[in-house]
Amino acid sequence: MSDVQPDVQRIWIEYKATRSRELRNRLMEHYLPLVRYAADRISAKLPSEVDVDDLVSAGIFGLVDAIEAFDLDRGVKFETYCSPRIRGAILDELRTMDWVPRLVRSRAHRLESVTKLLRTELGRLPTDDEIAERLALRRSDMDKLLRDATAVSLVSLSRRFVDEDSSRDLQEIDILEDRRSVDPVEELVRRDLHEFVMNELSRLERIILVLYYGEELTMKEIGATLDLSESRVSQMHSAIVARLLRQFEVRGELQYER
Repeated sequence: MSDVQPDVQRIWIEYKATRSRELRNRLMEHYLPLVRYAADRISAKLPSEVDVDDLVSAGIFGLVDAIEAFDLDRGVKFETYCSPRIRGAILDELRTMDWVPRLVRSRAHRLESVTKLLRTELGRLPTDDEIAERLALRRSDMDKLLRDATAVSLVSLSRRFVDEDSSRDLQEIDILEDRRSVDPVEELVRRDLHEFVMNELSRLERIILVLYYGEELTMKEIGATLDLSESRVSQMHSAIVARLLRQFEVRGELQYER
């Protein structure tokens, strides 16, 4: 302990003799920069949503354990002894924060690595079958791996979103799609289409479409409801669809995909 400042060395000797909490706290205050240094280094490799203060709090527990277990007589610098304990405490805290099992995360990293490798070799994005072949996985196992891999990351909605085409300071929540909102253009097109269909069909034809597509009844059930044969309902349905398709073509509302 000859390389330790005299005051700190005195505190160490008194603490080991008395186990005073006050003296322990003074040692913690003196070595706290070691915790901050370790937390800053680890946080530099983590997503921005990980709070460095949480890492510092975890590292303090490692510092306390190191102070209590340190042996003055071994001739080892405390800084050398405590650094792995501080780092270990921080990493343990990160593992408890991470809800994804380590095996799943490891497989996800493997999937990412193989995908990048195949993309380089093929000059394009590989298919799932090509990735499965390289990983020597059955397709069912590959599908499970893909599902697990999509659950590996959590994203903070308050994290800054970088958009090179915009000078606005955006966050992830600003670019999140609101699936509950209604696109006014789509709503207008939907209403126009509904009005067009209703004007083209008779009351009986509209009922058949509502029962088939809206209520999801079978042709037989529709026939029983309307007192028609199943074959007649099927015939009318085919005629309705064919007529509407012709009208859509005339209006330019429908493009065929061939």
